Amino acid sequence: MEKKIAVLGAGAIGSSVSADLIRAGLNVTVIDQWPAHVEAMKAGGLHVKLKDGDLHFPVRALHLCDLASARLEFDIVLLAAKSNDARWMAEFIKPYLKRDGVLVGVQNGMNDDAIAAIVGRNRALGCVVELQAELFTPGLIQRNTTHQGTWFAVGELDGAYTPRVREIADIMGNVGRCDVTNNIYGAKWTKLIANTMTMGPFGLLGLRNFEAAALHGMFDISVKLGKESFAVGAALGYRVEPVFGLRADEFAGSSDENLVTAMQTLMSHVGGGRTAPIHDHIKGRRSEIEFISGLVAKQGRELGIATPFNDAVTEIDRRINSGEIRMDLSNYERLKALIVTRQQSADG
Repeated sequence: MEKKIAVLGAGAIGSSVSADLIRAGLNVTVIDQWPAHVEAMKAGGLHVKLKDGDLHFPVRALHLCDLASARLEFDIVLLAAKSNDARWMAEFIKPYLKRDGVLVGVQNGMNDDAIAAIVGRNRALGCVVELQAELFTPGLIQRNTTHQGTWFAVGELDGAYTPRVREIADIMGNVGRCDVTNNIYGAKWTKLIANTMTMGPFGLLGLRNFEAAALHGMFDISVKLGKESFAVGAALGYRVEPVFGLRADEFAGSSDENLVTAMQTLMSHVGGGRTAPIHDHIKGRRSEIEFISGLVAKQGRELGIATPFNDAVTEIDRRINSGEIRMDLSNYERLKALIVTRQQSADG
């Protein structure tokens, strides 16, 4: 029987995934909370522009409110929303997920346990995603990562190799390379480390990734952000994994070397784009940095591990979210000054 798939959250990532699954002939329903985007998809289909070709398909698109009367149940839900929305969206979709269905968190952050607590641990799978895209015009996506450069890893929360995890890997293989991992928590934390090194500081500035990476002193800041995130993850018991399609032998150096390898590989995939918090700040929305750098800072406090670099990124992002300051290049000086203050506080 043909599986019914819902993509819940049709932002830049969810829409990119949806287009490839539709192209593969799968039964896909796209559900989103932005009314203009849903209406544009209903009227003109979903259009994804890529470096390696355009995708433009009719799509079954639903507003959140449409689902109550749609009489649909799904075998597979791909939750592609920001971490901020993970809990309420899991609650929202729970009645429409079949009893033997599965919800896959196609997200950054460490949301899988929260999702599993809502839908049931037997109905949750983890997913690491490496795909960069932008959505500013309803119905139109600019996907900056090619199919060749797109990478996913999926895994059961208990690490088991099961038929359903292989099925999900086959489905996601229509979007990019997809590996199966028996260490999904370690893989997701490794991606989180890379995100704290790039998404965190770059998202404060409004620059394209390659422009932010070229700033004097940024490389050292990124490495120190990564070292803090690595230390917290190690204390939590997470084992770092080769991510972004790297082989084990490419990820076999010291921890510092692996951090740099992960960051540089990520940058090779997304260097020309702007990181996700920038999109959020441009749109006047709250970014998900509190679930990335903020999670490292929170866990660090609980574990007694100083994280002055992640503390500083989280605080400046909070100020942008609250409207106290604007996202722009001047935040780089704020970041450096606040790091010094937080380091002195940690040392004192």
